[in-house]
Amino acid sequence: MNKKILIPIILFTLSAFALYKALNQGYIWFVYPSKEKYPIRGIDVSNHQGKINWSLVPKKEISFVYIKATEGGNFKDKSFLQNWNQAKKEGFKVGAYHFFTLCKPGIEQAENFIQTVPKEKESLPPVVDLEFVGNCKDRPNVENVQNEISIFLNIVDSHYKTKSVLYLTNEFIEKYLENQFFNHPIWIRNIFMHPNTFSSLEWVIWQYQSTARVPGIIGPVDMNVINGNIDNLTKGIQPR
Repeated sequence: MNKKILIPIILFTLSAFALYKALNQGYIWFVYPSKEKYPIRGIDVSNHQGKINWSLVPKKEISFVYIKATEGGNFKDKSFLQNWNQAKKEGFKVGAYHFFTLCKPGIEQAENFIQTVPKEKESLPPVVDLEFVGNCKDRPNVENVQNEISIFLNIVDSHYKTKSVLYLTNEFIEKYLENQFFNHPIWIRNIFMHPNTFSSLEWVIWQYQSTARVPGIIGPVDMNVINGNIDNLTKGIQPR
């Protein structure tokens, strides 16, 4: 191959690889929310982050933590209780999330979550994670999915006496929700642009990065901001 062609190809390949590694390792990302506008930041973690040294997680930068508790009808995250207790011990505001699967009834998933997550007054509202990753390949119809989500929310909300937060991706919204948000607050994922760039969606949490680096945590972690102050997570979400 001609050297004049080969050299640019090699340089392009190396540049693309370097960019991929930088993105994957959390050294660069696509959006940089203003700290003046969005000063309240938090992370969400699971067993994928391994053993976390919560004493090293910077409290000046991280105000709240959401911890994976359950998935589907019977899976329990093995690091949940340790993360829950240690994060609270270090003074972080904590909440738990459930990864919702389309392969199990809403009632089974709600019972799994309730059996796992303590009912504590100072905790943040529960979160139900609605997205298309995981082991479930089923794609039920819209009516069925909305019904199962509604069942889950009714049970969990009633137990914890608060409205749960819906963690959503744009793909899941377009496929299944059709702007049906069950009158619940929204946590939106968008790592490429501000959630309201092309939408008037009202949200309380925005996940803007999935490869952040945080002291005390080995490997990448999701980073989020709150729209307003931390009271916005419970503002208007009155106990039933």
